[in-house]
Formats: sequence, structure tokens, C-alpha cells
Amino acid sequence: MSTLAHIEDLKLSFGGVAAADGLSFAVTAGEFLAVIGPNGAGKTTALRMIAGVLRPDSGRVFFGDRDVTALPAHARVRLGLGFTHQIVRPFYSFSTIENVMIAAGHRLTESPWRALFGRSRRAARERAAAILERIGLADQLDKSPRALPLGQRKRLEVARAIALDPKLLLLDEPLAGLSSAEAAAMADLVRALPGDGIAVVLVEHNLGEVLRVADRIVVLDGGRVLAEGAPVDVMARDDVRKAYMG
Repeated sequence: MSTLAHIEDLKLSFGGVAAADGLSFAVTAGEFLAVIGPNGAGKTTALRMIAGVLRPDSGRVFFGDRDVTALPAHARVRLGLGFTHQIVRPFYSFSTIENVMIAAGHRLTESPWRALFGRSRRAARERAAAILERIGLADQLDKSPRALPLGQRKRLEVARAIALDPKLLLLDEPLAGLSSAEAAAMADLVRALPGDGIAVVLVEHNLGEVLRVADRIVVLDGGRVLAEGAPVDVMARDDVRKAYMG
């Protein structure tokens, strides 16, 4: 399989504290990669640097063969990169389906707002409805996101990202705050995405679900890659256990 994205020697400090200290790893097209590690290991920082939300102090980010280190987040979205936040952030003034239509508008027109008010409205609504049906929100189309429980708002966040037609989807703790049943259902939902040609990078603390769904794991500790490989092999390492257990 070909390399879809990779980061080289990323470094970033906040107030003299290194959040990333020479991070390097790659994402293969069509794979489900989990990035794990103890609190403060640099997991979310890594995702945000790949997404373009944070600019590294040094190092490079590649998407395909292109160096995108200097590109802003919206330009990376246009290239095929999607990102979901740990804290869901829907547009509460719009309905559930309108939230997804706005995201779909990024692909249908130069202005996403035309998906709501322009000639592309019908196409955007049809695409948004199909995505929401797929992720289990077909009966919530016209509700406000405020009326949705957390588990459904998390699904809406994923739906908005899927509507961007990403080649690579970065998921920041989509299982956080969910019950065991909800977490398992969400893990199954995102695990199916590589079957549609979307590579997934998942940051998650729920190790049980990570080990169940990931193709490969990268373990971070202190802003560096501690280990990477198949889930069973990585979790059998003494240094990985020590990082988690202290």
C-alpha cells in the first residue's frame, strides 16, 4: 500500500514544554491507524499539526508527495483531509441535515453556503441525507443539534467530516464520554470507513476498542514515538506498559 501522509521530525513547544519532540510516522492509504499514549503524550497535538490547526516549530508535514507544512487547515481540507474535534462543534443555529449540507457544499461549490441557499441545495441535501442514514441519524434530519444526545452529536461530527470526501480522516477521541455500547457502535462505524477508501487516524483512550478495530498502533510518550506496529505486538512491549502504568 502507498503512503498517503507522513510527518517528519515535528517539534512544537508551549511555554518551554515540548508537546512534540521529533515526531515522525506515516499513514498508509486505506489503513486504520490508532495513535495512543498516556495523558500529555502529544496525541492531539500531532493530529492538529497534521490538520493544519497548529504550525510546528520545525519539521514537515506531507500529504501524498506534497509538502503541506505551510498550508492552512482549509487548504488541506480541499486536498482531502478531514478532522473531527474531541469537543463537538456543530452549527447550533442550523438543523442536523443543514450542518452536513454545509460540509457537502465544500465539494459541490466554491462557497459552502450555496449548499443551503443556492442551486446546489438539492444535491447537497440528497448527499447529506444519505450520509446521515448511513451513520444512524436518518430520523434526526430536521432536529437542532442541541436536541441530540452526546452520542448522536459525535456521529454528526463524523458525518460532517465524511461529507468533505476526505482521503484521510483524523478523529480526536470520538469515543470520549460514551457508554460502552455507544463506544462499540461508534468504533464499528469508523472502522468501516477504510472500506470506502478513507484512511483513518484515531486518537483514543479507550484501549479496548482501539485494540479491537485498529490495523496498526503508534504509541507516543513525551512527544516522541515510543513504539509502532501491530496492536498485539505493541501492547506486549515492556516500555509501552511502563509508559501507561508509570
